[in-house]
Amino acid sequence: MSTVKKQSPPVDSGHAVALIIFILGVGTLLPWNFFMTASQYFNGRLHAQHNSTNATRGSTSKDYNYDSWMALLSQLPLLLFTLLNSFLYQWVKERFRVAFSLVLIFVLFSLTAALVQVKMEPDTFFSVTMATIWFINMCSAVLQGSLFGVVGLFPPRYSTLFMSGQGLAGIFAALAMLLSILSKADKDSAALGYFITPCVATLLTLMCYLLLPRLEFARFYLNGSLTDGAETATETEKKPLNAGPKDLEANAQIQFRPEESQERSSVFAVFKKIWLMALCVTCVFAVTLSVFPVITVRVQTVYTQSDAWMKVFTCVCCFVVFNAMDLAGRSAPSLVQWPSKDSVLFPAAVLSRVVFIPLLMLCNVHNSKLPVFFSHDCAFVVIMALFSFSNGYLASLCMAYAPQFVRCKDCETAGSLMTFFLVLGLAVGASFSFLLGTLV
Repeated sequence: MSTVKKQSPPVDSGHAVALIIFILGVGTLLPWNFFMTASQYFNGRLHAQHNSTNATRGSTSKDYNYDSWMALLSQLPLLLFTLLNSFLYQWVKERFRVAFSLVLIFVLFSLTAALVQVKMEPDTFFSVTMATIWFINMCSAVLQGSLFGVVGLFPPRYSTLFMSGQGLAGIFAALAMLLSILSKADKDSAALGYFITPCVATLLTLMCYLLLPRLEFARFYLNGSLTDGAETATETEKKPLNAGPKDLEANAQIQFRPEESQERSSVFAVFKKIWLMALCVTCVFAVTLSVFPVITVRVQTVYTQSDAWMKVFTCVCCFVVFNAMDLAGRSAPSLVQWPSKDSVLFPAAVLSRVVFIPLLMLCNVHNSKLPVFFSHDCAFVVIMALFSFSNGYLASLCMAYAPQFVRCKDCETAGSLMTFFLVLGLAVGASFSFLLGTLV
């Protein structure tokens, strides 16, 4: 294989490349987070429109199960494109994939914003929203995989910045929703402002991506040697990855470039070495998506006398707490990694998270069929904090431990398998949420 003369990398002047990569990380997970955080808006609009239609027609009420369908139709395209990404990436150039995905995401978010002011039949509005969620997450899957291929060419700290940006995407969406609720504008204007925010953020992400190859520091790595790219990607894979439920398939989408002279093991041979970590990451996300957000958004405050607190309770105690603690959990493995990958305590810790399902279902859920054992707001916040922190922490350990069970040349295969089982866990959890939603 031909060699390329080593050159000293230029300086990242003003940390411009670092800032751009951070913004790209934020932009990749905004679609999922904005539709999930807007649960109150979609449920409220579907409920109000359907009640208005019922009053005219005299028909019975209908439960659209927005949160369950939103979760399921977000994860299915991710699962599909996880299986098809190897074909897509070989046939379509990276620059076209990224630009096309961002443009389509912008168009779909613009459509969602425009529909705020359009009166529609509830069935039609629900169908259009679900179709939008499907196509946006399809583009998001392509976008994440493509951008991780780009970021994987840079030094490891840039991958960390990208992951940090993804982690902050959820907090950004939650704060945007909080500001729209606290604004003095009417509901339609507040919702319009909320959905215009990701439109602007998507345009900024596109501009940053187009600017990146024009910077000298970025060009040095984007035009680097095949071997240099492989070393950078491998180093990044070996570091603890910040995997969370909002991370979707991102963690293992780095485009590795192993040396052609190395022979890799079969997929089945690699799976036999990492099967426990694969099942653990599936379990982590299945538990999380089974109750978040379908159950957690139904929890209500006990302080019903305070209208202001009732308006922001779900946004603050559900989404802000979850995203903040999940980010803390995903960052914690850089400080401590316990239990170890060989300890029986690790799968035990993963399985123990199942206890959060009944704990959250026994909170102060609206019109619950179950008895309420944790009625106070503080109890719900504590349970949510432990639930989200353990999700981020254990998922990160799963993704960090898996490559350690295989040889360096098999890290790509291990990462691809972990990605598949990560998304599988999301899909299983989203499917299971339909059943749990009927029990409360």
